Amino acid sequence: MTRINTNVSSLVAQNTLNRSNTDLQTALTRLSTGLRINSGRDDPAGLIASETLRSDIGAVRSAITNTQRANQVIGTADSALGQVSSLLNDIRGLVTEAANQGGVSPEQIKANQTQIDSSLDALNRISQTTSFQGRRLLDGNLDFVSSFTGGTGGNVSDLVINQANLGAAGSVSVNVAVTTAATKATNATTAGVPLTDNLVLQLSGASGAEVFTFQSGATAANIADAVNLVQDATGVSATVNGGNVQFDSTAYGSSAFVDAEVISEGSAGTFALTSASRRFGTDVVATVNGTTANGDGNKLSISTATLDTQLTLTAGSTADVAFDITGGGALFQLGPDVVTNQQARIGIQSVNTATLGGVNGRLFELRSGESAALDTDTRKAENIVNEVITKVTNLRGRLGAFQKATLDSNVATLNDTLVNLTDAESQIRNADFAAETANLTRAQILVQSGTKVLSIANSNPQNVLSLLR
Repeated sequence: MTRINTNVSSLVAQNTLNRSNTDLQTALTRLSTGLRINSGRDDPAGLIASETLRSDIGAVRSAITNTQRANQVIGTADSALGQVSSLLNDIRGLVTEAANQGGVSPEQIKANQTQIDSSLDALNRISQTTSFQGRRLLDGNLDFVSSFTGGTGGNVSDLVINQANLGAAGSVSVNVAVTTAATKATNATTAGVPLTDNLVLQLSGASGAEVFTFQSGATAANIADAVNLVQDATGVSATVNGGNVQFDSTAYGSSAFVDAEVISEGSAGTFALTSASRRFGTDVVATVNGTTANGDGNKLSISTATLDTQLTLTAGSTADVAFDITGGGALFQLGPDVVTNQQARIGIQSVNTATLGGVNGRLFELRSGESAALDTDTRKAENIVNEVITKVTNLRGRLGAFQKATLDSNVATLNDTLVNLTDAESQIRNADFAAETANLTRAQILVQSGTKVLSIANSNPQNVLSLLR
């Protein structure tokens, strides 16, 4: 049928040309943007999936930045703590030097004390000035806030909270149930005091050993006095009980021991001991929130995913302890999701001389006129400094472990995750240039041929004129 009012061939050619033009525009858009999905109509399901992946990628990138920032904060604190350690080591040397009173003049001891006072001032200055983006790191602001409940604080001589997960509530209760108190190592005489003959006795403890020589007739009090004179060097003290002598370790726990050995005794001697073998003390046995704690003398420690804390009980205490951690600590967001198991909260204790110390005392006590000044008690000064050095060293080690085991590994894991998420998003959203180039060539040819065909179709009705001749 020949018609002039309706040119079906032209309509078909127009539709085909429109589709070819659409394909050409799609190919050009994808090649110019590099994206396969430029709008929702390109691939609705793919758009949803890729946008979700983009959100995840953004969160992971932020988590990487957060972790790197946390590493910088910890690194700043550790650098300052290195200076603290150096000052403490200097103080330790000055204390030892001042103890040599027979070879050091009073003027030199006074000069050492002046240097110690200056070092203590420097420690306080480091505590106040060490900061990151205006936030002080070593003045106690990043330490945990805790309070004892039920009046049990009197049973604790030292408490350190290293890490705690406070959960959504922002607080956590800690209950310490003491099963068995720590004990000292003990050995005692059972007979032979006063001595019926000459005696050579060796006593050994955790701090060292000493040999004692007693003459016939020496009483239990004579023996106890001689042992107590050097108890700081041996770690063994003595008391008189019922006319006999009891030897005890000065410290508590399984690392404390008493070893009493008769080196020689006259033939008429009857000196006897409860045990001829080395006797050890025992550590405190307790649980913290239902988990068995590590005992070391009177010190308890626990390290779990939710709580890392250490506390020292009053010597021989069997009373339970309860306290609440109500805040504090440096909170770091290390994961892409804002949930507690993707966060880490670590405590950084103050290095101010008023708070830095432990069961032996506080560091400020080494100042002129205080109880552990060089002209007052060098032994106490040494004990305080040694304990403080241990605490600062442990703090630096803990921060270093947090950097290595938590932060560095977290960055490595997040970077791997970022690569995988980016690859997945790219597979969905990015254009395949090889395929799109082929599509462009095909669309160009179809547009050109469609345009030619449409021209032919539009000229077909003119053929009707030949029938009118």
